[in-house]
Amino acid sequence: MRYVEEFNDPDLAARLLEDIAATVTRPWAIMEVCGGQTHSIIRHGIDQLLPAQLELIHGPGCPVCVTPLETIDKALAIAARPEVIFCSFGDMLRVPGSEIDLFRVKSAGGDVRVVYSPLDALELAKANPDKQVVFFGIGFETTAPPNAMTVHQAKRLGITNFSLLVSHVRVPPAISAIMESPSCRVQAFLAAGHVCSVMGTGEYPPLAQRYGVPIVVTGFEPLDILEGIRRTVRQLEEGRAEVENAYPRAVPAEGNPAARAMLADVFEVTDRAWRGIGVIPGSGWRLSERYRAWDAEARFDVGGITTVESPLCRSGEVLQGLIKPRDCEAFGTTCTPRTPLGATMVSSEGACAAYYLYRRLDGAELQVAHRD
Repeated sequence: MRYVEEFNDPDLAARLLEDIAATVTRPWAIMEVCGGQTHSIIRHGIDQLLPAQLELIHGPGCPVCVTPLETIDKALAIAARPEVIFCSFGDMLRVPGSEIDLFRVKSAGGDVRVVYSPLDALELAKANPDKQVVFFGIGFETTAPPNAMTVHQAKRLGITNFSLLVSHVRVPPAISAIMESPSCRVQAFLAAGHVCSVMGTGEYPPLAQRYGVPIVVTGFEPLDILEGIRRTVRQLEEGRAEVENAYPRAVPAEGNPAARAMLADVFEVTDRAWRGIGVIPGSGWRLSERYRAWDAEARFDVGGITTVESPLCRSGEVLQGLIKPRDCEAFGTTCTPRTPLGATMVSSEGACAAYYLYRRLDGAELQVAHRD
């Protein structure tokens, strides 16, 4: 309970907000990279409490949301096979593919199971030697180490009926892609603390220097985020572009050496498509050559799938920070959590889901909130 209470203190929050208001002198646009931070910001109304000069732009930090439609359709094709037990975390089951989702595959007779760890899927493979067990491995640097460890264990134990459908992505190349976009408005970043707890902060100083943007590593509680914003605004006002660690209780500079070693052994860097954004060079991982036999995409030969996104869904623009969810004509009408057009509405870290859940439906509501 200590951190729950300590990092939600309203008096400290008020002082941080006063400091931010006293520091800012001009408009600034700051992107929070992580979807977990987005939900915390919207849930606690942090964006509404900030001075009017500050805009928070929601970045592509939701791993479910950036998993490309093509990969979702590959998962659906594999899951529908009669010899397969398809395992996933629960947040992937309602993400729409081109026509259906994993729940529909399950209702049609596919053996689709929610697990709480990739090691659960490995245990299923040991218990069901006559089945092919596939785990859907998605996420940023945070979830990649346990998935890597599971494949490492499968090889060590000689479990050949287990495989991993890989859709892992990396944050630093995404920052580069955002900054190099002609439509970029981002002037600073709040970096995701849990990603840096694995990878450390070493990849960020070159980005800060190259693009002239402050990057402040922060956590997910209200005071974490406000402190990150305070440090970011101070850098912007002083004309600095440095990396600061505002989350030292969880993020050492070197990250987690054991996790990084496991990633280096099992995965190799590759180009990766991001839903709504496109291919970002060097932004993903795939299984390295010595673990390629556990690659589900190769095992089930689903490499030739082509897809077309819904013309009604503007989640790509949301993920790039070009629009807010309520700017999409389908938001809250055609697209709801029960009838999602894209992953940003169904994921627990999606920006559209946050706006819908916390009733950020239109600009009028925001104006009322500001007056109150």
